Amino acid sequence: MCLLQSPWFRYRRNLLRVARFLKKLWQVLILLGVSSHCSLTTFGSGFIPVTDASSLRRLYALDPGSYTHFARTCAQSDEVSFGWFQCEPADPFLPENIDECDGHRGPCAGSVPLWLPDFRHALPGAIRMNAADWILPVVYLVVLCAIAFPLGRYMALVLSGREHRWSKLQCRVEAKIASLCGFDVKEDMNWMRYAGCVLTFSAFSVAAVFGLLSLQGRLPWNARHFESLSWDLAFNTAVSFVTNTNWQAYSGESTMSALSQMLGLTVQNFLSAAAGIAVMMALVRGLVGRKQVEHAELQDGTPNPSKDSNEAVTFLGSFWLDLTRATVFVLLPLSLLLAVSLVTQGVVQTLSEQTTVKLLEPATSSDGKQIADQQLPLGMAASQVAIKQLGTNGGGFFGVNSAHPFENPTGLSNLLQLLAILLIPAALCETFGILVGDVWQGRTLLGAMLIIFVPCVVAAEWAEHTGVSQALVQASGGDTTRDHSSGIASLEGKELRLGTSSSVLWAVATTAASNGSVNCMHDSLTPLAGLVPMWLMQCGEVVFGGVGCGLYGMIVFAIVTVFIAGLMVGRTPEYLGRKIEAREMKLAALVILIPSILVLMGTAVAVMRPEGTSAVSNPGPHAFSQILYAFSSAGNNNGSAFAGLSVNTPFYNVLLGLAMLISRFGLIVPVLALAGAMSRKPVVPRTSGTLPTNGPLFAVLLAGIVVLVGALTFVPALVLGPVADHMDFVAQQ
Repeated sequence: MCLLQSPWFRYRRNLLRVARFLKKLWQVLILLGVSSHCSLTTFGSGFIPVTDASSLRRLYALDPGSYTHFARTCAQSDEVSFGWFQCEPADPFLPENIDECDGHRGPCAGSVPLWLPDFRHALPGAIRMNAADWILPVVYLVVLCAIAFPLGRYMALVLSGREHRWSKLQCRVEAKIASLCGFDVKEDMNWMRYAGCVLTFSAFSVAAVFGLLSLQGRLPWNARHFESLSWDLAFNTAVSFVTNTNWQAYSGESTMSALSQMLGLTVQNFLSAAAGIAVMMALVRGLVGRKQVEHAELQDGTPNPSKDSNEAVTFLGSFWLDLTRATVFVLLPLSLLLAVSLVTQGVVQTLSEQTTVKLLEPATSSDGKQIADQQLPLGMAASQVAIKQLGTNGGGFFGVNSAHPFENPTGLSNLLQLLAILLIPAALCETFGILVGDVWQGRTLLGAMLIIFVPCVVAAEWAEHTGVSQALVQASGGDTTRDHSSGIASLEGKELRLGTSSSVLWAVATTAASNGSVNCMHDSLTPLAGLVPMWLMQCGEVVFGGVGCGLYGMIVFAIVTVFIAGLMVGRTPEYLGRKIEAREMKLAALVILIPSILVLMGTAVAVMRPEGTSAVSNPGPHAFSQILYAFSSAGNNNGSAFAGLSVNTPFYNVLLGLAMLISRFGLIVPVLALAGAMSRKPVVPRTSGTLPTNGPLFAVLLAGIVVLVGALTFVPALVLGPVADHMDFVAQQ
């Protein structure tokens, strides 16, 4: 007994528990990484069981491609030394030979059954969906929420300036930065001054990036001697990165110098995201008062207004201080952590702009010259990838974004970047709940986001995995005896090392947030699968949305929801103890309507002009979808695209640039005006007739209002685009 109670034994027992936990965690990560490869996936229906030695199991987990090659070689050999297929000389991986080889397996003592894909009913370019394809979204959401809650509590402390363990260090850092930049940390701004600072800072940023890109050819750190950008492309790119859109009408590795990437684009990835967080903080102060945000203690269940909350509080804090806190204490530490993690996975991070490698097989050019070398572009990719995901910016260092192996080389790097896309928007919901004194206020908003997000993931996965069923029937000569009804996924436009399920999850996440990065080509999604990300953008980027701006957009929808519910019961609507009246509703209506007007008007102008229609790559409904997607992306500050649209023209660069400017700052100004209006209202006591805004009922009602607004506004356009495209696809089959 004494031995069992000794500290050494307890230490050893805890160490064994940690080791078992790490082993299980590694198995989960292996499953996530392997399931993102489509050469082999595990535990699914439509798969053929085989047995294998432990060495091959390890090979399977680490490198499915090498495992497939070894299995094929072993099965074709005369000696099957590992107890594999006793089927010679046919290759069991060929569809025409699987029937012959299935079931002829030799014994392998102590081995564990594995599973190989059944290609008997599949076409080239299609794979079957299996259980692992659904495990990834489930585990993704669980891990996301597990990280978001503690991160939200941390952000509530550092963004509000409340007392915490490192508050003295934070104050010293803030004071030092304030003295260097020339602002007062104790300054308190009304909404007009706050908005003026946002607009002035953003205008200066646009001018600085525009000048940098326009003079790129004359500036240093340009080893590949790239020319300066044209005025229209420089304008579009500067506006894109300052507005947190990161729309890219260029390919980064063939257009941008190292100086432009680091000093221009990466810096704006930090500052544009921090500006969104700052505006969100101003709105929260307007809703509950500055003293509540900075000093009140948390009380679960009910809001906790400060002593002076009934007084008219018209000040929203300092924009410069909020910008500093968001950049230095939130974005920089998280980006450093993610960048180091990505480097361990093989994402490039070097000051060298290119390297020369020898080709394994020399090629011959069109003019008959022998090509033995290849120039590979490099650069500081990991640092830019980290902030582009965490800041919901989305602009890729390389042209194909996170589909490039130098940006996203492994299944684990894919998972880390997926988590980073929604991490801060989800965590800010917890931050909001803490700042207003009721954590369930924020969790209700998060619940409403998930109510919309989860069905969108399911719908997109279903559409992409069943979209080629008609093609299978046609390819099989009309043979309906084979199961073509479900489980077949299109691989067009996908990275084989990432797979279809991971690509679809990324497409939904990147458009639910205003991120816009891609690991597959959205233009290659089946029509109905492409409809989902398009519609998520058209909802106003409030389903998670951008860093800061997604949350203040959802708060505006919450105010509209409270107003509609108040009309139904005949009471003056209240949100967080403050009455919602005519002025607040007019401002909320502006926030909701401006992006919709930009999307529909921009699309209408483009389809009426020859400069707009000449840029499409496909005829018919898909051409309309390409244009509609472009303006849905720019008009909601997302940045992703149906890449078949050639947008690097003066017409699209200017038109999309204006849409991005108006969508960003045309919303920030009324949001800050709303914060100023709410801050002047006294807090009214809660009664039995007050609509609770911190429960599942309100989450469902809020999600319904968001869906209803998106449906009523964009259903006609979606019918002309992706729905008609789907009908055309079915008719062609």
